[in-house]
Amino acid sequence: MDHFLQSPPWAAFQRSLGRTVHQRSGPGWSFLAIEESNPAGKLLYAPYGPVAASLTAFDAALAALTDLARSCGAVFVRIEPVDAGFAAAEADALLRTRGLRPAPANQQPELSWIVDVDRDFKDVLADMKPVNRNLYRNIHKKGVTFRSSQDPDDISVLLTFLHLTAARNGFKPQSDEYLTQVARSLMPAGAATLFVAELEGEPIAAALAYDSADTRTYAHAALDDAHRKLSAGIPLLVTLMADAKAKGLKHVDLWGVAPADQPDHKWAGFTAFKKSFGGREVVYPGTWDLPVNKLRYSGYQLARRGAQAARRGVRAARTAPARVRGALGR
Repeated sequence: MDHFLQSPPWAAFQRSLGRTVHQRSGPGWSFLAIEESNPAGKLLYAPYGPVAASLTAFDAALAALTDLARSCGAVFVRIEPVDAGFAAAEADALLRTRGLRPAPANQQPELSWIVDVDRDFKDVLADMKPVNRNLYRNIHKKGVTFRSSQDPDDISVLLTFLHLTAARNGFKPQSDEYLTQVARSLMPAGAATLFVAELEGEPIAAALAYDSADTRTYAHAALDDAHRKLSAGIPLLVTLMADAKAKGLKHVDLWGVAPADQPDHKWAGFTAFKKSFGGREVVYPGTWDLPVNKLRYSGYQLARRGAQAARRGVRAARTAPARVRGALGR
């Protein structure tokens, strides 16, 4: 499965933001790596990469990343090998023996939900919950229509709904400037498409998707709460899937989901929404660091652990009983 975060259009978009992007390839491997910085210094980050056809090819990609990191002064390389010639279950042992360490936190989701559309679309619909199928087939009776756009100016429709959703639910979406640049860079290149649901010609929901060679990724979506009872977001997503099928794509990636054994996870609500469309869970190896300047990387890790311990101490003091706080104060 190709991922858009390792695609040439994504590299072009990152460069349009003023970032330095490196692309390399060799027999059976390739990577897109972005120069970033954190308290350790410069790092090279390969989102959902490198891509490799075998373990031998992965080792060659890792060697090329290491050489590149040394040449540009990066302290470490950060990778997420989702398609690198080995299964996620093997990743821990394979990566540790190559000197990699789990990153402090995953950069991209470790679990994703995939709907395969390289089959008769009737079978795709059959895997969905009945309410999803029925809405897709019948919502036109309520005056709702759907359209797709690759006009960057149409991103304003999604931005309007994201603002409404953020105000209602108290979350912070990506900035207007970022998503506007996404639209300007990716939509004319055919790598991003906006899907819009309209009621009698007026937008009521929108979703932005990114395409790679074989996969469409459902990236951003929001709706007008005034028309929530229509549940237009459901047939909008089915329309996005049908369009992916029509374009010859094989998969629709609904992006990150919560672990099944964590019902109170902050993603639990939209995980249930995504799973209602059928599909399968995909487990990725997570985010890993390969130290290049080991001394500086070790110092960064020690400082990070010290800061975490200090934060835990502050939280513990704040939640301690009053008499204990008084004793500590003396």
